[in-house]
Amino acid sequence: MNDNIASVSLRDADRDPAAFADRLGDSVVDYGFAIIADHGIPQSLIDRAEEKARAFFALPDETKRKYAIAGQGGARGYTPFGIETAKGASAHDLKEFWHVGRELDDRHPFRAMMAANVWPAEVPGFRETFLELYDTFDRTGVRILAAIARFLGLDEAFFTGTVRDGNSVLRMLHYPPQAEPTGSHIRAGAHEDINTITLLLGAEEAGLELQTKDGRWIPVSPKPGELVVNIGDMLQRLTNGRLRSTPHRVVNPAPDRAAHARYSMPFFLHFRPDYLIEALPGTVAPGAAPEWPPITAHDYLAERLREIKLS
Repeated sequence: MNDNIASVSLRDADRDPAAFADRLGDSVVDYGFAIIADHGIPQSLIDRAEEKARAFFALPDETKRKYAIAGQGGARGYTPFGIETAKGASAHDLKEFWHVGRELDDRHPFRAMMAANVWPAEVPGFRETFLELYDTFDRTGVRILAAIARFLGLDEAFFTGTVRDGNSVLRMLHYPPQAEPTGSHIRAGAHEDINTITLLLGAEEAGLELQTKDGRWIPVSPKPGELVVNIGDMLQRLTNGRLRSTPHRVVNPAPDRAAHARYSMPFFLHFRPDYLIEALPGTVAPGAAPEWPPITAHDYLAERLREIKLS
């Protein structure tokens, strides 16, 4: 079978919006994934962010663990190696990570649902770099959602308000080298993302795979600098399953790459916490019930974080 995960240029979203939306939409219906070139995130910013992430993860464990915040489910700061576990799995993932969230004023109505960020004093420029990358990801995600809205027959601005001040998270990931057998553990066990859409930088290093509708695992292989986009569970619920939240995983490296660490930076774009996720009009057949009951974005996030042992 020939698999065709779409690779599209974000420039085409302006040149030919309908064609871009159709190619993107068809790919996420079939695979839940697409690859975006010319996404507009400056390579200089990406390089700077990777440099800062590498510098942090190279710190001693006792230093990094100062930034592991109890009681927040990994929402901010550092999550040590061996914590996150895919839903339904018994073996933890082989990764550590850092989370940056949205910066909100203390008087903001969502402040109680979004903790303040923490920043490692040991890495100069970390805060400035990742706040800039966060904002850039946020803007890029809204552009991609505009195309998805067009594909769904909605107004292009439909999603703009739904994700404004959303509980979106930028994650810096480090998968260490593998010098010894890992048993049943892999870098990231099979899972679906919780959020609306995910934007991922750093997937050029082999390992990311998605599961097709017929159960096969196939690689997701962007070119250097390209952005991988996938549908999360929240958008799957909103579209009553028309757009797929696809199981995906990061497998262990081939022997010739086992001595190499893997770094990546996913941005998990979320609906705002009070947004009610319920099937869009026209997505449920007459006389049928929606696939999932309505739930707010905040309640759904809390439910899923408990399932993956982050809460």
